[in-house]
Amino acid sequence: MVTYSLIQKSQLEGAHRMDAEYYQPLYLEIVNNLNRIKAIPIYDIATNPKRKFQPVEGEIFNYIEISEVDLSTGEYNKYKILGEDAPDRAQWIVKQNDIIISTVRPIRNAVSLINEDSNNLVASSGFAVLRTKEIEPEYLFVYLKTKPIVLLLDRLTTATMYPAVTTDDILNTKIYLSSDNFRKDIKAKVIESQKELAKSRILYSQAESLLLEELGLKDFKPKDELSYVVNLSEAKSFHRIDAEYFQTKYDKLISKIKSQNSKILGKIVTMKKGIEPGSEEYQDEGKLFIRVSSITKNGIIDKDQKYLSNELYDELKNNFEPKVGEILLTKDATPCIAYVIKEPIEGIIPSGILRLE
Repeated sequence: MVTYSLIQKSQLEGAHRMDAEYYQPLYLEIVNNLNRIKAIPIYDIATNPKRKFQPVEGEIFNYIEISEVDLSTGEYNKYKILGEDAPDRAQWIVKQNDIIISTVRPIRNAVSLINEDSNNLVASSGFAVLRTKEIEPEYLFVYLKTKPIVLLLDRLTTATMYPAVTTDDILNTKIYLSSDNFRKDIKAKVIESQKELAKSRILYSQAESLLLEELGLKDFKPKDELSYVVNLSEAKSFHRIDAEYFQTKYDKLISKIKSQNSKILGKIVTMKKGIEPGSEEYQDEGKLFIRVSSITKNGIIDKDQKYLSNELYDELKNNFEPKVGEILLTKDATPCIAYVIKEPIEGIIPSGILRLE
């Protein structure tokens, strides 16, 4: 199906953009809707504080990189670095209630709300830092994570290998403010979700600890040995001759599991592999094509998401759509990430993912 837009010369955004992709109907619809509801530029309600980081030798700071942002929840990890070891990308000092948003590949939706009071928190130069004026930072955080706004930022990207936007691009993007009560309601829900996420991580850690303790693996830390001997018959039986495969730590781990009345996984589940429809079938919208990079233990995240046409989805769904109660298990790229499907999904899995039932 071919889509097209008719654009007046006067609508060519001051002739700064002439590429047809910029004027796709979906983008124009979002822009028209924002204009219709009298949305205003983000720079009216937020600033870029530009707190430049200057590392000091011997001082420790906490660093946030783009790759450490959870694309689903907006949570971030940080790691400690000595001032003399500061990477060149450690550039912006961030404070509580700042919003950081990746300027590189904005379609990945790496947006975080800084929720801690810290004097030594530093973000990568790949982030734009925003500070709200008068309105709730939680509202801007959620707004920047909504799909229409992510699409608008992606629309503004330049370059092909590392598509990026500028801080000014973000500040010039329009935001709908709504009523005070509505924004406060959004704020309350963000705070509640953060508490529930923290609680869920504690419960998950407790469950994992309980399981490892039952398996006798809670404090299992085998040492790597410099050498070990393997019989030729073993190599033949496993059809492997690489030394790494026969490290003694694996034998110790398997022995621990076998001592707990274990069974072979294939004896207790059925396994079904996904399908590769081919990159030529990828679309910007439609039904989900759930890739390996989208699977986390916490759920399916929107990471470089691809879509399939409704027609292809209808053709494949009976054999390749995951069902509630099944476990998705990655076997390619990053093996053994598992997630239990808790609610219906309209999507297809690739061959790099197994469905376990």
